[in-house]
Amino acid sequence: MKPTASQTAPLCAIAIEQDRDVLRARCLARQLAESVGVTYDGRACFAAAVCEIVRAVSKSGPGGRIQFALEHLRNGHWLIARVTGHGAGLRHLVAIADGDAPPVDADAGVAVARQLVERFEVYTEADETTVEVGHPVPASTEPIDPGDAARIMSALTEQTAIDPVAEDQRQNRELAWALTAERRSRAQIDRLNSELEATNRGVMALYAELDDRAEDLKRASEHKSRFLSDVSHELRTPMTAIMNLTRLLLDHTDGPLSEEQEHQVTLIRQSVQTVTELVNDLLDIARIEAGHTALRYRAVTVRELLGAIRGIIRPLLTSDAVNLVFDDDEADTVLETDDSRVAQILRNLLSNAVKFTERGEIRVSATRKTGDVIRFDVRDTGIGIAAVDQERIFDEFTQIDSHLQRRVHGSGLGLRLARTLATLLGGRIELVSAPRRGSTFSLILPRRHPGWVTQSVPNDEAQCEVTVP
Repeated sequence: MKPTASQTAPLCAIAIEQDRDVLRARCLARQLAESVGVTYDGRACFAAAVCEIVRAVSKSGPGGRIQFALEHLRNGHWLIARVTGHGAGLRHLVAIADGDAPPVDADAGVAVARQLVERFEVYTEADETTVEVGHPVPASTEPIDPGDAARIMSALTEQTAIDPVAEDQRQNRELAWALTAERRSRAQIDRLNSELEATNRGVMALYAELDDRAEDLKRASEHKSRFLSDVSHELRTPMTAIMNLTRLLLDHTDGPLSEEQEHQVTLIRQSVQTVTELVNDLLDIARIEAGHTALRYRAVTVRELLGAIRGIIRPLLTSDAVNLVFDDDEADTVLETDDSRVAQILRNLLSNAVKFTERGEIRVSATRKTGDVIRFDVRDTGIGIAAVDQERIFDEFTQIDSHLQRRVHGSGLGLRLARTLATLLGGRIELVSAPRRGSTFSLILPRRHPGWVTQSVPNDEAQCEVTVP
């Protein structure tokens, strides 16, 4: 079927009667392409394609013609040449245009023309076959009008004869230019391929280096975990011995102590207890990072969980200026998780709040959220934390300088351990704080841990032990 253009501006047409009309068509195609701003190589390709099609049509018999037009298609303006011929001998060009049949020697020029232009169509109507070739017109160039085309046509008509030798020389120059351009393109492709190969080698080297770095980091992490574990185990034995000895002394097992001696032994016991807590935190972090932490699940109510924490935290309050409050709104909510780990997180958060709250209130509350999630909030009226420090406080051995920090003791591991344990339980810790406005640490957990497994046990509690990788 004949294609239709949205806008057509006919330029000129010539009949194809003699062999010299092939050269005239070639010259006209080249000059029209030059007039509409087509590049040198584009003009050469368009003219060569027109020449080959006109030659094929002229061989099929008299009565052929070629018409040039400017057309606005969906993808822009095009310079179109339509070559029409008569006879059934041209119908096989449809198969060549569609790529369905390999051309014979006589049709080699048509096959070449098909490769030279961006638009190549063949269609038939009655006994006519039309071959349409086209080249896009640069958008920045003003198209010529039929008057300009008529002047070009008139100049060609005035020529009594087109010099075949001169035209052959022009074709040779175009061929030489094309070969030179092809060599330049090939040289550029070779250069780009070389650069790409060099880049690929660099990327492969970078990947190898990253793999080496990752392996080094993995080994360093393993060595650190092993070191912390070994040192902590070595420290726990003498620390336990000292704790037991101080307990014997304070219980007056070997006789009474003077007031000063009892005070000194108490200080020793408190110091050892601080070191023991540090050792335990180090061991917990080392186990988690090594992937050897065992979770023990148990069904427990919020009332039971907060009740146990209340008894541990209240003795830490050394001033009546701070009030410790536990809300019981979700007291009957049942948690199916590792309650000892949840309690450990809340103890660390509460211990931190007690250290940095001089007066006011520390409030602990639990809230049931959508998605079977529970949220524990630890709010205090303490000194608060600046925004720039809110992420740093979760790093190992990090402590924010303040007037209270110099009076309280801490290892800088509590919040890091709390966040690590929260992740292990399938939750997270959030922080909202501002200097002199207090802080709110929130522990958000699934009410039932994803690894929960229900078992039948004598006390009707569900519990299991899972090694977390």
